[in-house]
Amino acid sequence: MAGTTVDARAPRGGPAWHRRVFSALKDLATASPSRFAVLIFSALILLFTALFSLPIAAADGRPTPLADALFTAVSTICVTGLSTVDMSTHWSPFGHVLVYIGVNVGAMGVLTLASILGLVIAKRLGLRAKLLAAGDSNPLRAHGGPVNEGQTVRLGEVGALLSTVALSTLVIEAALAILIYPTMLASGIDPLTALWEAPFYSAMAFTNTGFTPNAEGLIPFEQNYLFMTLLMTGVFLGSIGFPVIFALARQRWHLRRWTLHAKLTVITTTVLFVVGAAAFLILEYDNPKTFGSMDAWDTTFQAFFLSAMTRSGGFAVVDVGSLGGASLVVGCMLMFVGGGSASTAGGIKVTTLAVLALAVWSEAKGRQSVSAFGRRIPSDVQRVALSVVAWGATIVALSTIVITRMTGAPVEDVLFDVISGFATVGLSTGLTAELPDPAVYVMAATMFMGRVGTVTLAAAVAATSRSQLYSLPVERPIVG
Repeated sequence: MAGTTVDARAPRGGPAWHRRVFSALKDLATASPSRFAVLIFSALILLFTALFSLPIAAADGRPTPLADALFTAVSTICVTGLSTVDMSTHWSPFGHVLVYIGVNVGAMGVLTLASILGLVIAKRLGLRAKLLAAGDSNPLRAHGGPVNEGQTVRLGEVGALLSTVALSTLVIEAALAILIYPTMLASGIDPLTALWEAPFYSAMAFTNTGFTPNAEGLIPFEQNYLFMTLLMTGVFLGSIGFPVIFALARQRWHLRRWTLHAKLTVITTTVLFVVGAAAFLILEYDNPKTFGSMDAWDTTFQAFFLSAMTRSGGFAVVDVGSLGGASLVVGCMLMFVGGGSASTAGGIKVTTLAVLALAVWSEAKGRQSVSAFGRRIPSDVQRVALSVVAWGATIVALSTIVITRMTGAPVEDVLFDVISGFATVGLSTGLTAELPDPAVYVMAATMFMGRVGTVTLAAAVAATSRSQLYSLPVERPIVG
């Protein structure tokens, strides 16, 4: 009809409330990408909670209790790997498919996922959305300030980064599944069973989740070193982060052309992998419950495997609850650090540790600025690194205190499982499966905050930033 106008920003037709909701989501995606990201992750968790609660999702055909369904949904979407039920026997084939889909959706990351969905709603990536997606590729993540010269992926490369996220997930998981399949046959797994379990293990490795589809876990494969090596490879590729994969795909082995972020991530990851393995080897070689009953080769290999999995992988051959106290402390330290930024791993991220270590080294040397590989690291990156550590430590401490009070369990066991949840690792001393419902909800909140990211969470709940047009007088308090 003449004179009728149609709002091009909303879908044609449909009730007025539908158009208002669509418009509100578009405005939120444009005005506050961080809050939109948290909203999307929350909506996914609620959706998967409802799906896991369905009778068809459980092997016994009965509805799963709310606490267990919610915890599984959070652990799946946040690619954590902790569980309050036996993941291999409790869920039906439909439930296992939900887990497989959920971890792959969650693996894309809260910021990248929000950018993609924002693209669908707004039809294009606006400047703020580009800043968001680019922010997911550097240590600043959702930092509200201007994009600085140290940004890993420039705005013009955001589209390529998003393509890399989707394609690398598909290609790497498919390649791993193809390689894993014959190794499972070599371990005596039925060919039809392996046809499902191979892609499942592939997804759990690359997403750093650690769920196993079979009741025995990794026990049937503990002597299958090729299978175990493929799992470690998948965990490593998932934990270095999509920006590093993006940089390596462009520059390959031209090390001098690697970005500073890629160099810091690869170097720090390798150092932690070797140091962690050495620590476990020294601390557990005489423990009869873990490495003490193994020969020299098995002990060395399992030490490296445990080091890789405590970074964020979540798979385990030895009983984590049987580790010595000193080894649990080492495991807590490795888990708290986690993997690379914008990766499927959790923790405070290896680049955060690297930046803080470089800042300490520069201060000890009396240097005026922090630099590495001929590049200066801006002070705002250092402040964000400190904020990430402070917020992460606060979340872990509060959750540990609350759960210890609720359960009366040994604090070392609670601390290990809480850090495992916060860093989305998935290893457990056995405590998580025995938590009462109130403690289950606390642990679920810890996993959510750990996956969404402390900086993103802070930016999502903070008020709009205010510009300050003046500076205050300087006064130096005594520190140290």
